Amino acid sequence: MKTYRDLYAQVCSFDNLYHACRAARRGKRSVESVAAFEYDQEAELLRPRDELRTGAWQPGPYHSFYIHDPKRRLISAAPFRDRVVHHALVNVIEPIWERRFIHDSYANRVGKGTHRALDRCQQFARRWRYVLQCDLKQYFPSIDHALLRAELGRLICDERVLDVCDRILASGVGVLAEEYDLQWFPGDDLLAAVRPRGLPIGNLTSQFWANVYLNGFDHFVKRDLKCAGYVRYVDDFLLFGDRKADLHTWGAACADHLASLRLTPHAGRAQVYAVASGIPFLGFRVYPSHRRLKRRNGVNFQRRLRSLRRQCAEGQVTWSQITASVQGWVNHARYGDTWRLRQVVLSHA
Repeated sequence: MKTYRDLYAQVCSFDNLYHACRAARRGKRSVESVAAFEYDQEAELLRPRDELRTGAWQPGPYHSFYIHDPKRRLISAAPFRDRVVHHALVNVIEPIWERRFIHDSYANRVGKGTHRALDRCQQFARRWRYVLQCDLKQYFPSIDHALLRAELGRLICDERVLDVCDRILASGVGVLAEEYDLQWFPGDDLLAAVRPRGLPIGNLTSQFWANVYLNGFDHFVKRDLKCAGYVRYVDDFLLFGDRKADLHTWGAACADHLASLRLTPHAGRAQVYAVASGIPFLGFRVYPSHRRLKRRNGVNFQRRLRSLRRQCAEGQVTWSQITASVQGWVNHARYGDTWRLRQVVLSHA
């Protein structure tokens, strides 16, 4: 197995930090902290570069807030200067794992995404008769730091890069503590309650490490279970087959393997059913021949559009902001058979 050394100079090079800054600021240049960073960009980039070189860099505190999209999630935003370092780190280490990820892992990867995951789901629905659908309980709050660190150290042998990873991991300890319900696994003692765990939702490193953490599970499904029809998007995954008995057996094997990662599937949601009944996945219901947008999505957007129009009448938002919101929803909804739905939603808002 190939390992990687001497990566640290690439992480803290000025050129890498500059490109990391450009990526981190995308879509956020009007935010005050980003604008302040850009005002004296060269000095702001030299500061983390020098801190990284001397080992003095330390992450700052998170700013946390809740979103409802569609369910309640706690988002924890790192200071912009830290986000630049996150991008700089991922720029260097992501290619190491990208070539090791399976083809059918679709979250937070270049050239993948929700719509390609939907395409693959429908392709498999046309090939196999049944599907096992699973998702994980409290995935980001459950990610175990010791297990993740061991996986990172399996390929990265540069201790200074691992030290930066350790500092980012340590900065997230406790951020999602209130979002985690303690789970006990075979062999646990009382110290299991204080194991460091959780990746703040909002960090680029968290999105990347979430894929790293389940990469071994992906290969287990493909190589050990020999499941040809498998799709994963973050913690939602589907297994396809022509025999219900096979899918039930695979489901039990998946649960056992996930327990070794200190993860638990939602037992009530892990069901085997015919693909002809439609697969609820990533905001759509996917059938072999067509796709429908979930009703909740259309209703929520219609309410949001009405709220935006009221805010616009009161001068709180502009028409350009409303247009951007409409275009974003339409661009998502068009990946289903929703031409009539789009007409109804937009005409009655």
